[in-house]
Amino acid sequence: MKKAGYYSSGEFARMAHVTLRTIRYYDKQDILKPSYVTEAGARFYTDEDFARLQQILLLKYLGFSLDDIREMTIDDSDYHFMLNSLNIQLKLVQDRIEQMQLVEKAIQDTASAIQKEHHIDWSQMLNLIHLTGMENSLKNQYQNASNISARINLHNLYSQNPKGWFPWIYEQSRIQAGMNVLEIGCGDGTLWKENLALIPKQIQITLSDISEGMLRDARRAVGADDPRFSFQVFDCSKIPYEDNSMDLVIANHVLFYCDDIAQVCREVRRILKPGGRFLCSAYSRHHMEEVSHLVEGFDDRIVLSADKLYNKFGRENGTEILAPYFSEVAWTLYEDSLVIPEPEPLISYILSCHGNQNQYILEHYKEFRSYVKKKTTGGFHITKEAGVFICT
Repeated sequence: MKKAGYYSSGEFARMAHVTLRTIRYYDKQDILKPSYVTEAGARFYTDEDFARLQQILLLKYLGFSLDDIREMTIDDSDYHFMLNSLNIQLKLVQDRIEQMQLVEKAIQDTASAIQKEHHIDWSQMLNLIHLTGMENSLKNQYQNASNISARINLHNLYSQNPKGWFPWIYEQSRIQAGMNVLEIGCGDGTLWKENLALIPKQIQITLSDISEGMLRDARRAVGADDPRFSFQVFDCSKIPYEDNSMDLVIANHVLFYCDDIAQVCREVRRILKPGGRFLCSAYSRHHMEEVSHLVEGFDDRIVLSADKLYNKFGRENGTEILAPYFSEVAWTLYEDSLVIPEPEPLISYILSCHGNQNQYILEHYKEFRSYVKKKTTGGFHITKEAGVFICT
């Protein structure tokens, strides 16, 4: 017997303008399972299933394989997940539009060159091959953007310090008119987006990242036409600027990802003007430790980060690492904590980590969600011990 609020497979397919065969195939591939199955095997779907189908169809349209889509989507219709998913999907569509505009121009330029010169410009052809192969980077960009969004969202929602992390970082930077500023590993540009109204008109800010996708997000966040900003892709172990050219260099949660921190420090010192400052953030071994304890309580095989990043560069060892390269190194703590009253943003944060959690959580997602919901009832407290080293 059909339950109220449920659609048969046929009704669901017709409403979504896809074939019944497609719905059955997604079911068989464990990408979109029905919400209710009768004893006779009849399958029924809900309005919430439409949200997941929308995700699937758009990602498929953007060129992702079904295996990719299975990894990239979560079977949860909570509005936190849906809003985050839609925002990331919007970025993907914007990336694809920019990509196709570049492909269009490259085809026009190549065809024009052939008409004028009557021979093929192989450098133009190589550029076309590169552009049409950009799809391979979209999955990584989706994951990176999704992970960053999940982390920022948790802190924005539940930080107890009324001054958010990015306004605090901006305050510590002591930015003034006339400065030449470089941020290495700028990510999606949130630091500048959140403080845009405070930035002086007469200033030069270069945002850099090793990821072209992250830099596209940053350019969109602050505005590609803003004359105060420029954007450049490079590895911060080889900074392409002259000696004594920068007043301030910012590395917000970046150094512990670098393969050679000493080389990055040498490069930063080289490009800083006399009296220039290097602001680099880090956290301690106690930062967010309750989250690790939480997931270990669900399954003791889960490790949220295979590398203890604070051991590579953190509150405890940062002064020792930085001291050989800078005359002054001072630590300033950002006093804060989190109190989480609901499960979804915390789950998003957990799934965004760099460890093995998805291997043990996604197959038992509903059980895990119920577990986290119990833990967050009444508020789940999380320690934060993050801050900045300010080096001269």
